[in-house]
Amino acid sequence: MTRNLAVVVLVLVVVLLWRMMFVGWRARVRRQGDVPDLPVAPESLRDRASAGIEATYVSTTAAGDWLDRVAANGLGVRSAALVVVDPVGVLVARTGAPDVFVPAADVRDVRRETFRAGKARTGAGLVVVEWQLGTASVATALNPRHDADRDRLVDAVRALIPATGGPS
Repeated sequence: MTRNLAVVVLVLVVVLLWRMMFVGWRARVRRQGDVPDLPVAPESLRDRASAGIEATYVSTTAAGDWLDRVAANGLGVRSAALVVVDPVGVLVARTGAPDVFVPAADVRDVRRETFRAGKARTGAGLVVVEWQLGTASVATALNPRHDADRDRLVDAVRALIPATGGPS
């Protein structure tokens, strides 16, 4: 086999793999067609997004399975974000993807984890907010840019939980 032929075969294999991944992702989105639309954040909260905690939105998964990524409604798109926690809820204002708003009444738990679909961090560096999206329990993983913001974000979200009757 000549070098040129080997390069052509390799390029074709890579293109085929990318195509298969794309088809698989679209199939996942179709299967998750019953996922309800995301709640809309109040305008007053969106106005304060620029003062939020800098983070990377990693993924939203089914609450019981850290690898079962939710792709519907743009939730599968990893993106830069600003996170604002307010008594009305948690706003994840994302760049290049739909914002994720979690009403305070839907927050179930918050914790730090090491692994989540799309990211692994040493020292439990991910902040995971478990919440109710329609009838589904989901968990949204965030990776705050600054280490000091991790505990601050966990504490702020945890302050919402007793008021909503979720776990403390």
